[in-house]
Amino acid sequence: MKEIGTLGEQLVARWLQLKNYELLEHNWHCRWGEIDLIAQDQTSGAIAFVEVKTRRAYNWDADGLLAIDPNKQQKLIKTASLFLSKHPLLAELPCRFDVALVSYQSSVSKSINIDSDLAQISLLEIDQTVTVDSYQLAIKDYLAAAFD
Repeated sequence: MKEIGTLGEQLVARWLQLKNYELLEHNWHCRWGEIDLIAQDQTSGAIAFVEVKTRRAYNWDADGLLAIDPNKQQKLIKTASLFLSKHPLLAELPCRFDVALVSYQSSVSKSINIDSDLAQISLLEIDQTVTVDSYQLAIKDYLAAAFD
């Protein structure tokens, strides 16, 4: 399952890059927890702390959304606060918590086959299926400012 989660994070990271974000960190962790992606919107300057949930189609927890309960949100807030304390110049910028929901299934047909190299994707949209390492993945939803 870790491999699937990593693929989902990489897919969202590429999508963010294509949306004019600069990736600052991937899997930044501290004693409070981990933030999957930290990215800066190059248009507004805002910092996005992104939680990525990768789930099989027809899952029980609303594509991972139910896993981000108030307890998880508090851990993310604490972790982000520590990150900002270590990067005081970034703490001056607007910040938000985003949630990316990724769906996957074992690949039986070829969509856009990228053979593990997500960097070669030049266009990526919500619900677009991409085949990576024998899995079909798609970003189902991206919730900007999902919680405070």
